[in-house]
Amino acid sequence: MARSEQERLKAIAKAAIAWFTEHHRDLPWRKTRDAYRIWISECMLQQTQVATVIPYYERFLNRFPDVHRLASAQLDEVYQLWAGLGYYRRARQLHAAAIEIVESGQTPFPTHRDAIAELPGIGRYTASAIASFAYDQPCGIVEANTQRLYARLIRCKEPLSDSSTQRTLWEFAEAIVSAWPHPTGELNQSLMELGSQVCKPRDPACGDCPLREHCKAYRFGETEQIPAAKPKKLITDLREIGLLISDSHGRWLLRRRHSGERWAGLWDFPRYDCTEIQSESAALEFVAGEFHKLYGKRPEVGSQCMSVRHSVTRYRILLRCFEARLEGRLTSRRKQSDSELDSYSEPDSYSELEEFDWYTTEDLGSLALSSSGRKVADWLENRGS
Repeated sequence: MARSEQERLKAIAKAAIAWFTEHHRDLPWRKTRDAYRIWISECMLQQTQVATVIPYYERFLNRFPDVHRLASAQLDEVYQLWAGLGYYRRARQLHAAAIEIVESGQTPFPTHRDAIAELPGIGRYTASAIASFAYDQPCGIVEANTQRLYARLIRCKEPLSDSSTQRTLWEFAEAIVSAWPHPTGELNQSLMELGSQVCKPRDPACGDCPLREHCKAYRFGETEQIPAAKPKKLITDLREIGLLISDSHGRWLLRRRHSGERWAGLWDFPRYDCTEIQSESAALEFVAGEFHKLYGKRPEVGSQCMSVRHSVTRYRILLRCFEARLEGRLTSRRKQSDSELDSYSEPDSYSELEEFDWYTTEDLGSLALSSSGRKVADWLENRGS
């Protein structure tokens, strides 16, 4: 690297840290060097706003203050504390990683980026962030905020999602760390905070940015054009029918969603995709038939009682719920342990994937439900009050 470029990178790092010292937000995960706690915060912050994460982070650590407590917990309890954050695969992988850490003897937490990256659910960014924030290891960081900041600093006009762009940004991130002769934790926190609070996607506050004299996009008046606009996400509309089935004790039938479905591992009311079915009668007949295949009993479907609209990634879903009843008894089937949730490799039939049970309206409040399932449960509770 040319000396002039190295001096430029060092100046960027120095200016970022000086700004951070005065302007950083007071966030709970910045008050610790505990790798376990930093890991929890990084997992929660994926795809989720800071303000939303803070109360979840505090409740989660109150219940699971260390990796041993998390590893010994039941997955359902982890889901319960995660409910509302979405992207539940994160919670499942968090639990699996905790078990792996304990069983491999790497407690309280692995101490090197490469070992951290081997854990379930941890990619390059998360491993680098933990290694930098907890151990000050020389790791560059590229995430939603820094990639925008770096793209403007180097005037990268290509889409951020391109693999070549990602390689360029990671190289730049590593170069800043290499040019800075001091610990990296504060440096990376500073760059992330600048990206979040100043170098915003729209109308960046260039006048308040301590890096503007080093920013090529600012120099050429291209901060609104860089980074390149994301391609528009294609939205698919889905129509689903859910069944609200109660027994003679006033309990509701719920099933655990299996590993091949959205919200895997969470509980939900039986629901079926009827997007391709045009008529109401045909859709209800389809739902009754599918239920019969799984549970061996055919429900008598009544009238629609409520509906929920919600979005998941690229899907916009209308869930219409119908009251239904069953003749005779449907015996609960629960798996023996949470570890069996992912053991659906070669079932003899699709029905073997099903784990289901009956819950009172009061029970639903403490159950780990899908986000739309929670809305249905709240409606049931309000109806009964």
